[in-house]
Amino acid sequence: MQKEPERSSVSYWQSTLAAYPLETTPPTIADVVVVGGGVLGCSAAYWLARAGLHPVLLEQSAVAYGATGRNGGFISYHSALGFLAENELLGHQTALAILHLTRENQRLLRQILEEEQLDCQYREPGIISLALNESQREHMARNVAALQAEGMRIHLLDRQGLQEYIATELGPEIVGGELYAEAGLIHSGRLVQGLAQAAQRHGARLYQATVRQVQASGNTVRLDTEHGTLEARAAIIATNAWTANLLPALRGLVVPVRGQALSYAPREPVFHTGLGAGVTATGEYWQQTIDGSLLLGGCREVAPEQDKGVTIQQPTAEVQQALEQVFPRLFPRLQGLQVQRRWAGLMAFTPDYLPIIDQVPEMSTVWTGCGFCGHGMPFGIRVGQLLAQAVQHGSTPEELAPFSLRRPSLKRS
Repeated sequence: MQKEPERSSVSYWQSTLAAYPLETTPPTIADVVVVGGGVLGCSAAYWLARAGLHPVLLEQSAVAYGATGRNGGFISYHSALGFLAENELLGHQTALAILHLTRENQRLLRQILEEEQLDCQYREPGIISLALNESQREHMARNVAALQAEGMRIHLLDRQGLQEYIATELGPEIVGGELYAEAGLIHSGRLVQGLAQAAQRHGARLYQATVRQVQASGNTVRLDTEHGTLEARAAIIATNAWTANLLPALRGLVVPVRGQALSYAPREPVFHTGLGAGVTATGEYWQQTIDGSLLLGGCREVAPEQDKGVTIQQPTAEVQQALEQVFPRLFPRLQGLQVQRRWAGLMAFTPDYLPIIDQVPEMSTVWTGCGFCGHGMPFGIRVGQLLAQAVQHGSTPEELAPFSLRRPSLKRS
């Protein structure tokens, strides 16, 4: 894993986050080690500490440095595939299992925020996906029907219905949308920092250290850092885009992909929910934050190779220019907005667009969760809890079976 803070941009979430320095000299022995200070790593450390263990978390730069600290702040209910595609690829029961996991993720999030008194600006106004043509609207109608049959609060909206949630004129290509009525929005940086602090209160120890190598022999895991070697009986590798650097067995299965975003200056309320649209083939998303800022991401399609394999967290001119065209195209009155910040972050993609959450081959006491394909927030809290259970019991919970390394849909690229 290579440090690159001097080459990394700073996101809206990171710029509105209080400093949270970590200790810099980790111990040489630990019961359990978690590598990665994003939502998954901090969640795993939290649940391990709650169980009475004293995990050590190692983060190469800062809490919320990677994808979690650079995302759109959406708490939704599906993988990057979506419910209909999950049904087609994996079968109905597996698609339902993923849906139930993401619903449990949201329930646990609410629980933690209340029990630990975390202020993450969390609210549940819903998330709307806009249809920009009839084909997209027809697909949404099928999705809404399928999810309503499972008891989900999701609704199909026409243009008039959309205007109840969008306080500006709609462009002509918007033909409708779907509303996930219970989906949430959150300050991602505050969430991760709050989880880290809660984990510390329960007995976890957090350090800034770059892990260079992970080795396992019998019941011992050895992690080499710039400070020396740390030995533990088990480890959870939650480094997402950097995972294949530490776990060679996952090379060709987890690929870093750069995503980009920007924020506009605060203004009066325009968007009352989170929103997404397929302006480009790789998708766009946005929300208006508590302070009125407009946070917009996407347009990866215009980048060379869609920014696959890129490992530098810096924005580029072509993607940023495409982002600036999104609002004027969809909402004619949103012209001349002032950009306040631009940034990029590294996601991790898999060939079948499902995460990998499993025991690492030939490492019986090492587990990993990675490859969330830009959809880590619907999974991070619950998966962190399940990986903590895996460490405690020495086996992978059945709830994680859809994300096994041995699933038929996962083929090495």
